[in-house]
Amino acid sequence: MKINGSIALVTGANRGIGRHFAHQLLERGAAKVYATARNPERIDTPGVAAVRLDITDPEQVAAAAAIASDVTLLINNAGVATWTNLVTGDLANVRLEMDTNFYGTLSMVRAFAPVLGGNGGGAILNVLSAASWFSHDGANAYGTTKAAAWSLTNGIRLELAGQGTLVTGLHLGAADTEMMAGYDGDKGDPADVVRAALDGIEADKLEVIADEWSAHVKASLAGEPSAFYTDLGRS
Repeated sequence: MKINGSIALVTGANRGIGRHFAHQLLERGAAKVYATARNPERIDTPGVAAVRLDITDPEQVAAAAAIASDVTLLINNAGVATWTNLVTGDLANVRLEMDTNFYGTLSMVRAFAPVLGGNGGGAILNVLSAASWFSHDGANAYGTTKAAAWSLTNGIRLELAGQGTLVTGLHLGAADTEMMAGYDGDKGDPADVVRAALDGIEADKLEVIADEWSAHVKASLAGEPSAFYTDLGRS
């Protein structure tokens, strides 16, 4: 999969990592970039085609697929974090996160899989998280949805292999974006995350681990969970 000459669509492109994706895709020679957002008037990246899209709205997803029928690269970046727990948190927030991070992503995949297949296969990148692999008290709804999206990514990879579509999962820790503005810990540069993701797509990688924290969390899955969470509590 080559970025140069590709036709890409990026969800949630008005800010944060999505905005960096739109910018770097153009820098790398993408022939066209559809930048989507619920409020497209907030998209300020020069040279993109702005499209209104709420990934939780089936009609808007279908309309986007009709407009962007030439897409060869789909970047599923749009997501939400409400900082909600599962047992005592507002169930409406839990549903909002699942509707967006899981069902919204799945809706985009279902709408654009035929588009990508018709255009030679192309690629899908799903923006996941280190939280796909661990839980954090205060944001357990988010982790649950990202774990589900990780499983979704692995599943659609098998289902779309026959049409030649590369499916890549991007895992990252905290990045310095608006979504993580209230987080006090170390935050990575979103430009570095996007650079690693696009490099990974061009290398036909199935998974991109964007930072040391994500690599550490993934490695911990082979060990005893109590060791990881004990260390997490000390940090």
